[in-house]
Amino acid sequence: MKKQGGSFTLSAIYTVAVYSVMSWLITDVLPIDVSIASPLAGTDLLLCALFGGVISGIGSGLAIRFGGAMDGIEVMAVIFAKRLGLSVGSFVMVYNVLLYIICGAVIHSWILPLYSIVTYGAALKTVDYIVDGLQREKAAMIITARPDDIKKQLMEEFGCGMTLIKAMGGYSGEERTVLYFVVNRFQVMKMKGIVQKLIPLPISLSLR
Repeated sequence: MKKQGGSFTLSAIYTVAVYSVMSWLITDVLPIDVSIASPLAGTDLLLCALFGGVISGIGSGLAIRFGGAMDGIEVMAVIFAKRLGLSVGSFVMVYNVLLYIICGAVIHSWILPLYSIVTYGAALKTVDYIVDGLQREKAAMIITARPDDIKKQLMEEFGCGMTLIKAMGGYSGEERTVLYFVVNRFQVMKMKGIVQKLIPLPISLSLR
């Protein structure tokens, strides 16, 4: 509550309560046998791991995106992931991989722990797609001595503006211009193609 506020805390409590009640209904009340096999994937552990991870990731991602969390580790991920330079999904993945390695060492069997890691691998990507969006932006920094041609072509192609920053080469002392341009992940290759056509010009391109 101190870190994220009352709204997040109440949403997290509500989400955990719903999750717990539904888990209890599925395992103990509804006529569904989940003790050995999945009602959808049967006894195929790989299918259970992959699609279980996707379903889990959808639930966790929606909860986090709209201000809640499914369990304690997700609360920690929401608070600490960005400070550590990780996505929420990556934070949860690191925690669970360490947990399942310990479990494998304790029970002297690696089959279920390894499948569980596969599950959280699928969940990780699903959570990140839902929390950050499919069209996650990339910030391009293009450093050149002749920015006008690049600026014109990129603005004509993508129909959006950019920021120009005056800079100076640390070694040469020559003036340069940094073009700061934001595109989504599906536009990165097109942008690179445009820049590569101008290879004869002195250009440096980095993406973040």
